[in-house]
Amino acid sequence: MSNSSLRVGIAGLGRLGKRHAEQLARHTPGAVLSAACSPVPAELEWARTELGVRRCHADYADLLADPEIDAVVLVTPTTLHADQASAALRAGKHVFVEKPLSLDVATCEAVEAVAREHPDRVAMVGFVRRFDPSYARAKAAIDAGQLGRPFLVRSQTCDQNDPEGFFVRFAPSSGGIFMDCSVHDIDLARWMLGNPKALRAFASGTIALHPGLADCGDVDNGLAIVEFEGGQRAVFYASRTMPHGHETTTEVIGSAGTVQIGHGAHADRTEFRTAAGVQHAALPDFFARFADAFRIEMEAFVAACRGEIAPPLTLSDATEATRIGQAITASLRSGQPVEIKS
Repeated sequence: MSNSSLRVGIAGLGRLGKRHAEQLARHTPGAVLSAACSPVPAELEWARTELGVRRCHADYADLLADPEIDAVVLVTPTTLHADQASAALRAGKHVFVEKPLSLDVATCEAVEAVAREHPDRVAMVGFVRRFDPSYARAKAAIDAGQLGRPFLVRSQTCDQNDPEGFFVRFAPSSGGIFMDCSVHDIDLARWMLGNPKALRAFASGTIALHPGLADCGDVDNGLAIVEFEGGQRAVFYASRTMPHGHETTTEVIGSAGTVQIGHGAHADRTEFRTAAGVQHAALPDFFARFADAFRIEMEAFVAACRGEIAPPLTLSDATEATRIGQAITASLRSGQPVEIKS
């Protein structure tokens, strides 16, 4: 495989799917976008005309049966992730699946079991922030001991308010604000702290702007605390109501120092000081913040499939993120701390 291009088929050509497809078609060394799959004819036509993809399938089973495909990238609805990932592995394909792997821990574990039956196939979940250069630099400093012993992570994912309330319509299937927004923060906290076992979670939240979320037991602003074995802690904040733009920030506190990533939501390094105040442009969305990370992430997946590197993360990372996220969500709805059981 290392001497030939990895032939990739992508399933799902929505907002994020198109980004991945463009990356694979134009910018990922060692890969070629050979096929696309979508039940939406207009999306397949986009793949044909914009990216030159000739092998287009309306049915996922046809994509998996395509002999010209070595790997599958899944950017489909969350409810389909687990079954589609398992089917890809059984069909002999490497698989990259967007987060979360599933909203249910048992389902995540079932996919892990399928992956163990196919050890020659790479199975990777899209925790893109691990591939962001700033987060990678912070992790390397922690591993080098520059912060001493890390014991606290404070991390937040805050989206710009959408007056049209897309996420309100999405709420019945999103798994709630913590599973949708904070699953990246959860994964980062485990990663930065050295993958400790989570013991207990407590969450609280409020609806500031979007009362329609109440019907799903969801909120548009939420706070959570997770306790880990060995005394480590993580604090998460998720918001869908920021007026200025997207803001992803993380702070890791250790016994000998701290590191901050992303504070200020700067779109660039330009800052203006006038009589109107001190101003800088803000990031509009997570695409703008993590464009490099999405590129590096897909390059890592392709390199792992080609046997050039070991897979940089495992399905068990996704399972643990779901385990913690579900406990946080249960605490939000009950108002009580929730024990996290392995």
